[in-house]
Amino acid sequence: MVLGNRKLIYASIAALLLIVAFVIPPSLSLKGKGAVRGIMAPAERSTSGLGQRLSEAASAIRGMGGAVEKNRELSHELVRVQAELSQLRDADADNQRLRRAFKFQHQQSRTLIPCDVISRSIGGWWNTVRVGKGKADGIRENHAVISPDGLVGKTIEVAKHTSEVLLVCDPACRISARIKDSDTYGLVRGGGINLRGHPIARMDFIDKDTEVLVGDEVVTSGLSGGEGLSPKGVHIGYIVKVHKDNSGLFQSAEIAPSATVSLLDYLFVVSADGEKVP
Repeated sequence: MVLGNRKLIYASIAALLLIVAFVIPPSLSLKGKGAVRGIMAPAERSTSGLGQRLSEAASAIRGMGGAVEKNRELSHELVRVQAELSQLRDADADNQRLRRAFKFQHQQSRTLIPCDVISRSIGGWWNTVRVGKGKADGIRENHAVISPDGLVGKTIEVAKHTSEVLLVCDPACRISARIKDSDTYGLVRGGGINLRGHPIARMDFIDKDTEVLVGDEVVTSGLSGGEGLSPKGVHIGYIVKVHKDNSGLFQSAEIAPSATVSLLDYLFVVSADGEKVP
């Protein structure tokens, strides 16, 4: 019912406007038109303002679309720059390792055969690695393998152009060693990995009367009590725990091997040629 009344009112207004426009004399018509314009002016201004605001909103939305595209382009550029930066950092780190290995080799009194690591055997930890040199390069079995960080292990299987290296943390590895500060000797063997997933080794047959402290450095003894050709004084690791032997005759110590914690990509096999010729 209300809707019907509104339609009737709108129709009446329209008819009145037509009368003003076509029936009323021109002088009155002009006045009527002026009055109508006066009445309609606020609505017209409101409509015009609304249209302008809608136009501005549409422009803003179009601008937002451009901003989204720009942000997408900037994001892609950022990813590209970060990837290039990561590559540069890797290249710089590799160069530093190479310089360190080169310096280490030339500081040694023994002849070393440089090798690159070509594969790793993962069994809970890297128990063995394969290097890219073999018999053709003068490598034989049971030769010590070292790095700037210390003793890595020893060669166990040598082919013409490749060699398998048993790491010092492998239970099958045996190395004659001594505690550097106390000059006490013992036998180091691999202990696998601990509960934290870190490689460990164990030094057995330490004299029971020798004071052994956590943090003592363990190095190779150079004696033939172990297995393999190993020069004297090569760093193995540091003692992290001391145990008393059940027999009461000896002590044993747990060692954190340094070279297998952060294994380098470049290793050195100790040559059987002995000392370098000056």
